[in-house]
Amino acid sequence: MRITDHPILEFTNKTKVLFVFNGQPIEGVAGEPIAAALHAAGVKVLRHSHAHHRPRGLFCAIGNCSSCLMIVDGIPNVRVCVEPLRAGMSVETQAGKGKII
Repeated sequence: MRITDHPILEFTNKTKVLFVFNGQPIEGVAGEPIAAALHAAGVKVLRHSHAHHRPRGLFCAIGNCSSCLMIVDGIPNVRVCVEPLRAGMSVETQAGKGKII
């Protein structure tokens, strides 16, 4: 589920790291956005809408929307589409309580 060959981009850093998502260990590439690592691991739903609890996946991928807000290392409202992955991170889905913390 990863792009490995691209006509313009070069993927030089391929250092694999482990992180924890909702209590489960997942492998990703150091420095890539957390959302990219989750997507490559098969995680397509990042949160659910507040009002109707509909699934939300990666939307803007530039940090402008709220579709990817998660709790990272205990900090809520982290936009995982732009947050770089580091070894040992703890990432959790953020339950919508009707407001953004």
